[in-house]
Amino acid sequence: MIKVFVDSGSSIKQNEKELYNVEIIPLKILLGEKEYLDGIDLTNDVFYDYLENSKVFPKTSLPQLDVLEDEVTKLTNEGNDVIIVTISSEISGTYNAIRMLFSDNEKVHLIDSRCAVGGIRLIVDEINNNRDLPVNEIIEKVNKLIPRIRIAAIPETLEYLHKGGRLSTKEYIIGTAIHLKPLIGFADGKVKMVGKAIGLKRAMKTLNELVEKDGVDINYQFIAAMTNGRENLENLLRGLKSDYKELIKTYDDLDHAIAAHWGPNAFGYIYVKAK
Repeated sequence: MIKVFVDSGSSIKQNEKELYNVEIIPLKILLGEKEYLDGIDLTNDVFYDYLENSKVFPKTSLPQLDVLEDEVTKLTNEGNDVIIVTISSEISGTYNAIRMLFSDNEKVHLIDSRCAVGGIRLIVDEINNNRDLPVNEIIEKVNKLIPRIRIAAIPETLEYLHKGGRLSTKEYIIGTAIHLKPLIGFADGKVKMVGKAIGLKRAMKTLNELVEKDGVDINYQFIAAMTNGRENLENLLRGLKSDYKELIKTYDDLDHAIAAHWGPNAFGYIYVKAK
């Protein structure tokens, strides 16, 4: 059998494990001096209250590797293949830590998603749709899919990109003064600006135009993403092509590890670019 693990940066929630047929590796999130297991004992209310009111930015750290090692080793000793999908190695040390942990176990297959949140949902969908294939063929299909995954989100404010070190103070001051709204996504596994506009309405129009330009592969779900607030997302969706709206199966309140940088009321899309 093939068993699949994802880290909590996938934004797959604990109550979705059966739906996606996965086990979730919770990252650790530090709010000041207190440590939480992402998706286990950290609620949205606690997280966003801290994010908006604390001067100390949230930090993430590696998952409980000893627990993961025990679970995975037991599965592989029983003859199972294990696929582990992590958030991009460019933004987290999780991939490399797990790679070292299982470097001698040929039954463990590690995938660097080169993205995060809903992008990993799309990768898991690809795995689940091909579970009848040998594991090496599944990995090959996933590696072909990864470069086609698009994530683009608009933060309501630049404040959290600045606090998290994604924007310099100069960029933050100038951007705020001119009401700059960047489109934040992944490129080469890194969080980067994939577009920009002045003002929220123009940013929404720009994002919908980006989707039109890319085209969307209708064989995959189209994910509507947000951080702790849906009003901006609903306004964005009004400008989305109706054919694409029909593909939306998931409204994803993004994982805390990513939401910390985008801030509350960010919104966007996650989809597979047409070939």
